[in-house]
Amino acid sequence: MTLNPLSNPKGVKLLCELCQKPAFVQCTKCRVTFYCGVEHQQADWVGIHEKICQLLIPLRTPQLSFLSSEEQRRKKEQDLLLRQRNMIDLTRTTGQKLLFEGKHEQAVPAAMQSLRFSIDVHGLDSIELVPSYLILAEASIGLHKLSQAEEYLAQAQWTVLKTPDCSSAIKSKLARNLGLLYAAQGNYEESLRHLADDIFHASQEFGTDDIRTSGGYFHMANVFFRQNRMDVADSLYTRVTSIWHSHLLTIVSDRTKKSDTQSGMSSAVVELEERKVESLDEAQEAEAKQVLHSIHDIREQVTNQDAAAMATIGHALAMLYYLLDDIPKATELGLRAQASSNASQDHDAELAASINEFNSALNHLPLKLNLLSSDYS
Repeated sequence: MTLNPLSNPKGVKLLCELCQKPAFVQCTKCRVTFYCGVEHQQADWVGIHEKICQLLIPLRTPQLSFLSSEEQRRKKEQDLLLRQRNMIDLTRTTGQKLLFEGKHEQAVPAAMQSLRFSIDVHGLDSIELVPSYLILAEASIGLHKLSQAEEYLAQAQWTVLKTPDCSSAIKSKLARNLGLLYAAQGNYEESLRHLADDIFHASQEFGTDDIRTSGGYFHMANVFFRQNRMDVADSLYTRVTSIWHSHLLTIVSDRTKKSDTQSGMSSAVVELEERKVESLDEAQEAEAKQVLHSIHDIREQVTNQDAAAMATIGHALAMLYYLLDDIPKATELGLRAQASSNASQDHDAELAASINEFNSALNHLPLKLNLLSSDYS
């Protein structure tokens, strides 16, 4: 994209979107965003601005004063508030997705935007700002800027402490980030203590076997893995795999459930033709890929592989890629899961049946699903 150099009128202060220093260039697509230079423009574009460029225009040019009636003014204000709330959700989801993908530097602009909109909507002292602080903290941990992470976490902690009715969900996220910080500092005992708090609060909010609780188990397993306490790590990885496998199986079963079909067409194809089920948001998709691939790689590197464990993780990944509309990858992983299941001495009949049914359904899907995927791209 191109940029406009700015010659600011006297008394007009335009600030950089990222660093809040005086701006000297303008985005030519939206014309409501400014930067101190090309470097920050490029960082913002890659991180979030490409996705929200046009969405910023009505947010930054509301023109409430030109409305003729009070009713119109209220309607416009409500519309503006709704747009701001939607922007908070979009920028937070994008920031979290980038974190799961390991793109910590790119996550910062999205997190900053989410924080900015949260302040506009909720004010400076609201508990609603904490999720944005936590994304910024996790990005800083990933970039090895631990002092900066500590500052964000201190702000988040202070806000939580002065909010008596703070939800267990936010307490869980805060504890998880503290666990990640202490793990990065090599303080594993303190890390495990906070990750245990994370699991406790997440279980209170979502239950012990929810994907939103599984992240605590996963990071705790990673700490035990670093300590070479493999038995404990393995049991936690198994639990994480089981949680994601159950969650994905529920979604896949919903998509491919039996229904009246046309002659010669499988029920799975008809179901997919009728509706596009939204099951995981972008951040959850990225988390599933990160977590399941990490566990799969660890399982694969073990000398004496557990065939049953490989079957479960392989089937979970196959279902994930099916939901991502990557049928070749889903087919490959499904066949490998089936081979592992057949080789397992500890035969799980229910798992074997699920894998076989899933692979059978895939045989009817590739051509039809490819056509559907192109319709939604």
